Amino acid sequence: MNKSMLIGTVFGAGLATAAGGIAGYKMLSGPEYAQVVAVTPVTESIKTPREECIDKVVTKQEPVKDKHKIAGTVIGAVAGGLLGDAIGGGGKNTAAKIAGAAAGGYAGNKTQEKMQENDTYQTTERSCKTVYDVSEHTVAYDVKYRIGDVPGEVRMDHDPGDTISLQDGKLMLARGPAASTSR
Repeated sequence: MNKSMLIGTVFGAGLATAAGGIAGYKMLSGPEYAQVVAVTPVTESIKTPREECIDKVVTKQEPVKDKHKIAGTVIGAVAGGLLGDAIGGGGKNTAAKIAGAAAGGYAGNKTQEKMQENDTYQTTERSCKTVYDVSEHTVAYDVKYRIGDVPGEVRMDHDPGDTISLQDGKLMLARGPAASTSR
């Protein structure tokens, strides 16, 4: 054999041995990825308070200035007394004057009472209450995966997609390798 053929044969055999060793190492070291079977988002509810106000028109009673209705009673009594005097024939019939004054006083009192009840005003009042807006926020993902025939679960801070990288049989997560939990 000549020298270049011998060098070629030795070089080729060395290259084939190295390639076979790499392939054998890959087969012995196991898969490079875990197959993702299911991803379930983990959420939490966030309640955000806010104030909700409405303006309402309300009718209110005016403050009563004459609680005992003295003005209505006096004016009614005077008017009733004059009417009783006129009906009773002038200054001679005192009973008619007294009856007219009593009836007029009562009527004046009740008239003032009705007027005070109907003496109202309208104003706008603001009514506020706290209500809560609820929103869902994803905080993590529960991931079910399979390495070969072995299932496992892990909680991740992101959705990994279809596969998760492995290094030395352990999951490679964004924050470094995590211990997998097999079932």
